[in-house]
Amino acid sequence: MKIFIPTVNFDHFQILRAIGKGSFGKVCIVQKKDTKKMYAMKYMNKLKCVERNEVRNALKELQIMQNLEHPFLVNFWYSFQDEEDMFMVVDLLLGGDLRYHLQQNVHFSESTVKLYICELALALGYLSTKHIIHRDIKPDNILLDEHGHVHLTDFNIAAIVKDDLKATSIAGTKPYMAPELFQPFEGFHPGYSFSVDWWSLGVTAYELLRGQRPYVMRSSTPANEILQTFHKVHPSYPAGWSLEMKSLLRKLMCIDAQKRISCLAELQDLDYMSDVNWDSVLSKQLPPGFTPNKRRLNCDPTFELEEMILESKPLHKKKKRLARKTRDQGSDGSPQVRLSVIKSEVIIYNRPYLHLATWSTYV
Repeated sequence: MKIFIPTVNFDHFQILRAIGKGSFGKVCIVQKKDTKKMYAMKYMNKLKCVERNEVRNALKELQIMQNLEHPFLVNFWYSFQDEEDMFMVVDLLLGGDLRYHLQQNVHFSESTVKLYICELALALGYLSTKHIIHRDIKPDNILLDEHGHVHLTDFNIAAIVKDDLKATSIAGTKPYMAPELFQPFEGFHPGYSFSVDWWSLGVTAYELLRGQRPYVMRSSTPANEILQTFHKVHPSYPAGWSLEMKSLLRKLMCIDAQKRISCLAELQDLDYMSDVNWDSVLSKQLPPGFTPNKRRLNCDPTFELEEMILESKPLHKKKKRLARKTRDQGSDGSPQVRLSVIKSEVIIYNRPYLHLATWSTYV
């Protein structure tokens, strides 16, 4: 028997406030009108998406997130589109991202960072079962919930690898990219796999503990200089850190990918992790040492000002704008034909009903 999946659209949500920007576009807090449940809504202007050649990555992110659900991911609930924008509705996490808290000079204790590593390792272990390399693990893409647990987000440049194959395209944020991504190759590219995410996890953990990254590099630093840095510069480890944490970070940031910790089982086998109850970690029963401020939004307040003052097509005025556009049909000369690929690829996605029906029964 085929199950009908109800349509979801922009009218089903009340826009509350803008809270940030991501690779998919802008982000705002919304409330679903029937259930009163709060979400984060990510939206991207379709014409800008075409002009910036970002259609492929945006659609790939939608495709990947439809098949994911995990306690330490930012989970995907709905997707839809209208004439102007693509929309993706995801978990609302009000604790802010770890980059924000680093910029607020928050000091993360070793026990807190150890729990973050465990939670993110469970997320990476889950992603590997789905054949997904995230490729952009960094503080900016790790959000905290109100209790302080971490959630990985932003699958804009994630890669899907199957049948023991490897990824070959170069993608990521340079200060967090593993050494093998910078290696010069002539002809055949040997590729890389899940180990690049574990390197990024090590760099992120180091930065959270120390407030700075282990290697100094910029997005403009050439690949050959970065490779020289890896081989010439040895990260320093403050005396106050435990020997076990130092050892763990060295194993995560091992230049030789074959010797690097690269899966959940290898991490769990460490003596440093012998006291970890992994079932308790997965069920979020272990309280993090840092709890975000619940009395305010943990984000830059200028995002909302930009949306209200600088944005030429603010979201809260969409209904009036589209109604006026309907009256003046075709007067703006928008190249709608270029948007046909988006129109055909962005499906209506409704997770609550897809828990009741598989895609094979979806019409």
